[in-house]
Amino acid sequence: MRLNLFGDKANGEPVQVGDEYVEVNVMAPDQAQKLGSIGIRVEKLNDFSDTERVLKSVREGNVIFLKIKGLKEKDIGELKRAVERLKKSIVANNGDIAGVEQDWLILTPEFAQVHRETLGI
Repeated sequence: MRLNLFGDKANGEPVQVGDEYVEVNVMAPDQAQKLGSIGIRVEKLNDFSDTERVLKSVREGNVIFLKIKGLKEKDIGELKRAVERLKKSIVANNGDIAGVEQDWLILTPEFAQVHRETLGI
């Protein structure tokens, strides 16, 4: 049985539309923006010059998952410089930045925060 979880356009009630799977309506990007959704982007940091593109995206209100492995393998000094630039800009704009594993950073605009929890392992 297929069930439209978001309902029909008339009354919003779930609608049975067949069998075997659930149908989910996908919104157009402009509709999602009107509902206050948050953009999440995956970016790569291959060069110091990529920092400006990443910061622009955060300023636009996107949460960024940033893969730093490429620059880390290429030039660790350049990576440190890029991360310091990102950190200063994010903190100055009341955002948040956190490392995940060794090859990823998460950068958020001011309305989002990375939850840090100490694991009792």
